[in-house]
Amino acid sequence: MYPKELSGYREEDFLMLSGIQHFSFCRRQWALIHIEQQWDENLRTVEGNIFHKRAHDGYSAEKRKDVIISRGMPVFSRTLGINGVCDIVEFYRDDKKGISLHGREGRYVVCPIEYKKGQPKEDEADILQMAAQAMCLEEMLECEIEKGCLFYGEIRRRIEVPLSEEIRQRVRDTFEEMHHYYERRYTPRVKRTKACNACSLKNLCLPKLMKERSVREYILKRIEEESVD
Repeated sequence: MYPKELSGYREEDFLMLSGIQHFSFCRRQWALIHIEQQWDENLRTVEGNIFHKRAHDGYSAEKRKDVIISRGMPVFSRTLGINGVCDIVEFYRDDKKGISLHGREGRYVVCPIEYKKGQPKEDEADILQMAAQAMCLEEMLECEIEKGCLFYGEIRRRIEVPLSEEIRQRVRDTFEEMHHYYERRYTPRVKRTKACNACSLKNLCLPKLMKERSVREYILKRIEEESVD
């Protein structure tokens, strides 16, 4: 698609890792948030922010027997051109398969855990976000991660997700497309779906209105109305 040099992206060109979930849900929503810097809260986003704050509030780490639990761990990938924060990363001691960690005795395998307020979704947006975290960790720690987990608040349990090459390639392709949009400062037109009703940007995006007329027509109409007033 749009390959970069082997050295990867420059830090100033990094995108937010969490944006892959927005982009997978709706490319226009992602562009409104990450390119046009627009945002609006609804009940779902507020509850989701509170839920994530409970998972991590600043970086911290603790050890429970043979497991190290890291909360709010910053991660990045020059290859993907992204940075972000992991809700939870667990390191399980495994002296045969694991990697060495600075200041820790033994060897550990790595497992990222992404927390979500609701329940499992039909699409793969959550999976791609967690997989992107895993790929950052692999690059930073020089390791291989076989699986990650998604924890959903409504069902109160984890779901294990094997990190296949197919999933990894979808992550790479998605971020390449996101970088291309960002470089062009391109905001896609409205493609109205049933998901629009639950979108926190519904009032900013105006999907119903934009389906009926162009943005230019809408702006001209508003100017005319204000000049009459």
